Amino acid sequence: MAKPTLAQTTADQLIAYIKEEGLTPGSKLPTEAELSEKLSVGRNTVREALRILLSRNIVETRQGSGTYLSKKNGVSDDPFGFSMVTDTRALTEDLMQVRLILEPKIAAIAADKRTDEDLKSLEEILLPMEEQIDKREDFSSLDAAFHEAIAKSTHNAFMGQLIPVITHGVDLYARTVEETEYLMTRKMHRKIFEAIREQNANEAEQSMSYHLLFNRYRF
Repeated sequence: MAKPTLAQTTADQLIAYIKEEGLTPGSKLPTEAELSEKLSVGRNTVREALRILLSRNIVETRQGSGTYLSKKNGVSDDPFGFSMVTDTRALTEDLMQVRLILEPKIAAIAADKRTDEDLKSLEEILLPMEEQIDKREDFSSLDAAFHEAIAKSTHNAFMGQLIPVITHGVDLYARTVEETEYLMTRKMHRKIFEAIREQNANEAEQSMSYHLLFNRYRF
């Protein structure tokens, strides 16, 4: 095994620093000069280490502002290489099967674990999504955000790693189905929300299952 470069070692030290300082997504990192002093390495090494973390979605740069801890938490934008799959129908079928296995249980856990803040976040997504549905506008981005918010409401770190896959599944399905079903989609999302609001895990699980099975049938 090749010996890690100084930049790679420094990248590991930066990750340790982020954890020790309790930085959260959106937190600004010290300047390159400050990090260079803290880690006792040259600024060029710090710059290269930050590039490594940038490529791993751990940090992000904002032009003229600095470097921040990424909200992607180190999760790849395309962890399973979906962008290279040519048979999107087969991929969509596979994703729908996975969603049927995972998301009803995720909804049930969210109903048990959700906080008032989680519920507020869900409602802030649901209300504009319902408005877009009523206007027969494209609501796919809010649809994906709604499912992401449910997963986050479980307060399970592993569920958080699944969010990009779930989101991609919602988006891929929306682009695959030729005709959007507005009324039933609106009704089912509202039922899922109400079950989570009332902390009714069984109802949340059943409503999510029905929602996904309905979509699978339409597909």
